[in-house]
Amino acid sequence: MVLARVSGTVVSTHKAEDMTGLKLSVLEKLNPRTMKGTGSYVVALDGVGADEGEIVFYVTGSSARYTETSKGKPTDATVIAIVDSVEIDGKTTYAKSGDGD
Repeated sequence: MVLARVSGTVVSTHKAEDMTGLKLSVLEKLNPRTMKGTGSYVVALDGVGADEGEIVFYVTGSSARYTETSKGKPTDATVIAIVDSVEIDGKTTYAKSGDGD
């Protein structure tokens, strides 16, 4: 699993029929100690309804096709969780606030 922040969405009006109606999110990978972006981005199928700015976990490869949303879909990356908090070495580096971040 990879920690990332939802940076935006991708809109595609022409795509494979089995991808119709599915949300594609732009994710920026994060350094979990600093919670700062690494400058590395990926487009992922959103399996959990994450909003822009939220911190998420995503999976890649064959694991990306194990959710109800992604089964049988041509995806290499799928958002599988919205993160509530991150703790490293007993220190909280991220805690979600009540307003979406």
